[in-house]
Amino acid sequence: MGIKGKSSVLLDYILITVGTLIMALGLIYFLEPYTIAPGGVTGLAIVVNKVLGIPIDVTNLVINIPLFILGLMTLGSRFGLKTAYGTFMLSLFIRMFIISLGQNIIMVEDLLLAALYGGVLMGVGIGLVFRAGGTTGGTDLAASILNKYFPNMSIPKMMMALDLVIVTLAGIVNRRLETSLYSIIALYILVKIADFIVEDLSYGKAFFIISKESKAIGKQILTTLDRGVTVLKATGFYTGNDRDVLLCIVDRTQVAKLKNIVHSIDGDAFIMVTTVHEVLGEGFKKFE
Repeated sequence: MGIKGKSSVLLDYILITVGTLIMALGLIYFLEPYTIAPGGVTGLAIVVNKVLGIPIDVTNLVINIPLFILGLMTLGSRFGLKTAYGTFMLSLFIRMFIISLGQNIIMVEDLLLAALYGGVLMGVGIGLVFRAGGTTGGTDLAASILNKYFPNMSIPKMMMALDLVIVTLAGIVNRRLETSLYSIIALYILVKIADFIVEDLSYGKAFFIISKESKAIGKQILTTLDRGVTVLKATGFYTGNDRDVLLCIVDRTQVAKLKNIVHSIDGDAFIMVTTVHEVLGEGFKKFE
């Protein structure tokens, strides 16, 4: 493995470490005190802790052992190592926070705020772990295994489907419907945030430009923005005239610049802009 490969692997483990740290913060100081269980083995661990008093970190490790073995067989050794590391680090950070600062510390009095911020922290943490190619075990590992066979459905959305049972259990154990409802809020936010970090950080904008000055606009895009332009041949339905449609994909920072280029050359140009959730290839994210 070259220097570049080693640095990439090191970055992955740094992301997993930071992600599990953030998850532990959200879990211990926002969700656990109110028995808000946003799915996953960690959510199940909260339920078990409420009923049997078993520490969350212990339950997290015990349940994940068979899932880890299955993940190792399905997803490969490299993924398995990252999963083992993520699972261990999450349990370690949970134990560290419990020992150093104590459990059941009330950070906020409002249950809605606890669900919101707990969900955000958990979502950010899990999203970072996923981007590094790992999981923290539990339903995210199960979702990753399923994603191997159903790639069209994102891992966070699969997690949401798997976690609804645990959300329901939280309300039953706490004997309050509100607990399940707040858990659903936390779970929803968790999935949306994780989805955004996993997929939408690399989104771009696709421009379809129809103009009589298409050649001048295309040249200006190439020289100013250093972006490729594709010419699509089209025919106006009403006029029957042939015309060129320019297709150009840019990142978020270049959207305003591209609009200014088009407007400065042809103020009557017709522009369609759409969001592209992932762009792979030259000038954008590389294929992995």
